[in-house]
Amino acid sequence: MDFKTMIKEYSETPLSRHLILDLLRDYKRPNDKISELIKSKKLISVRRGLYIIGPENYLPSPEPFLIANHLRGPSYVSLESALSYWNMIPERTYEISSVTSKPSKLYKTPIGRFSYQNLKMPYYSFGIKNIEYSPKQSVLIASREKALCDKIILTPNINLRSIKQTQEFLMDDLRMDAEILSTLDIEIIQLWIQDAPKKSSLKMLIKMLKELR
Repeated sequence: MDFKTMIKEYSETPLSRHLILDLLRDYKRPNDKISELIKSKKLISVRRGLYIIGPENYLPSPEPFLIANHLRGPSYVSLESALSYWNMIPERTYEISSVTSKPSKLYKTPIGRFSYQNLKMPYYSFGIKNIEYSPKQSVLIASREKALCDKIILTPNINLRSIKQTQEFLMDDLRMDAEILSTLDIEIIQLWIQDAPKKSSLKMLIKMLKELR
């Protein structure tokens, strides 16, 4: 059986080395076969022990957000990547930004850059949505409210002290639309504040959002 046939069932998910070795168990030197598959672009190594299907197989491949979830876990896509996904900022993002409960880390891979910033429990666990891209692909991503709170918390030197400053940061710097901001769930953000970093900034965010109602 050729590699494409072997891997077809798994092509839409990141692949562990353990799985690939199991699929190649009939080969005398499976590690050599993995090296050969990488060289021929039938397999792409995104980090040690984790792979995705290569373009030479002409099979569906995992979404970048799903790769981000697997590359460093536990984690969820957030910050600019989630804000762009929810159409809250106009720019497309080329680096996938995530939040993790582990130490912060940056991966430079053959398929792009994946950054991870640390946030502590229990705040980390709030506002995470499971989005189904396809029957085989479900990704963890911050809700609109959580992505915005994460952005405020994790932006260095941002401490929101007035409604005007908050409006300037969101609408001028991040180019968010007031109409979209007015639809955010203020009550859910209020529930998170007790366990959140930058409590005063999030309280100011709530004040500004109330002004938009």
